[in-house]
Amino acid sequence: MSVKSNVVDWKTITSFVTEAFMGYGVPEEDAKICADVLLESDKRGIESHGVNRFKPIYLDRIKAGIQNPVTNFEVIKETPTTAVVDGHDGMGQVIGVKSMNMAIEKAKKYGMGMVTVRNSTHYGIAGYYATMATKAGCLGITGTNARPSIAPTFGVENMLGTNPLTFGMPTDEEFPFVLDCATSITQRGRIEYYSRIGKPTPAGMVIGRDGKPKTDSDQILSDLNTGHAALAPLGGIGEELAGYKGYGYATVVEILSAALQQGNFLLGLTGIDENGKKGPYHLGHFFIAIDTEAFSGLEAFKKTCGDILRELRGSAKAPGCERIYTAGEKEYLIWQERKESGVPINEAVQREIIKIRDELGLVQYKFPFE
Repeated sequence: MSVKSNVVDWKTITSFVTEAFMGYGVPEEDAKICADVLLESDKRGIESHGVNRFKPIYLDRIKAGIQNPVTNFEVIKETPTTAVVDGHDGMGQVIGVKSMNMAIEKAKKYGMGMVTVRNSTHYGIAGYYATMATKAGCLGITGTNARPSIAPTFGVENMLGTNPLTFGMPTDEEFPFVLDCATSITQRGRIEYYSRIGKPTPAGMVIGRDGKPKTDSDQILSDLNTGHAALAPLGGIGEELAGYKGYGYATVVEILSAALQQGNFLLGLTGIDENGKKGPYHLGHFFIAIDTEAFSGLEAFKKTCGDILRELRGSAKAPGCERIYTAGEKEYLIWQERKESGVPINEAVQREIIKIRDELGLVQYKFPFE
């Protein structure tokens, strides 16, 4: 008698996710890109953006007709160092990979490249695209706007998205420096994860219209959609803990995700049309690549970057703390733990995977949790 496990090996889950995307109309090469971006989240231990979101954020939206499985990647305007892209509400991962590749190609020719995008969809973890740049010997910067979730400082209405501002830098270590975090205290995806595992949201992450914290994860997800709750900006509510800094950075990302490409912004990203029905989100992104060879050179940059990180990790530790980390290190360590085993999948997602398999007739897949 075999013992059930919640861990699925990478080969099986990658193949299944790819075929499921294809079953929903995504072309094979695009499906491979979508699966790679999605599962990179789980490889880095970012469960809020991995297989937990496979069905509700991607497949359900394709089925609802608010996201196109076939991506029409249209370059609206282009110069040697810049480009404006219209994604026509296609697959955000495909749009993101093609856009960052364009930025990198321009950077390799001219030192820097920037591509802005309008009319896109959820593109997964921003760190994926920043890491694309580091692999090419470039600095990578990216950001995206999103459904209104954050209240501005001294406000209670969800106006800004969680708007990550993400940087990737190559180092002489086994992993790059990748700072990938939202400009809110937490992300909607994290609250979705809390909801799935039946855990309350920690107090202080979300405020209601009355200005008081909310902790019921299920209720928060509902209230975020109706405007009765908002995420706190990075730093916290008001000015005492410098929440205005998170608010300011979120606004920077909003501007860069909308103004250069003339895309939607703020309350125009709710995913609700003028008739109150679900519609495309029309998200915007930006991608910047900077070639280190245009400055001091790749090897010199990598060594200095690595030296900075090593000095930080080697500095004096607080009592009771055994280790100081730098951005991207924990994700690398999680991958070292998971690469031989696979992705852990909770019971709620297990049920979704089985339902998708049966719906698409992918009978060749038998999972260890069954």
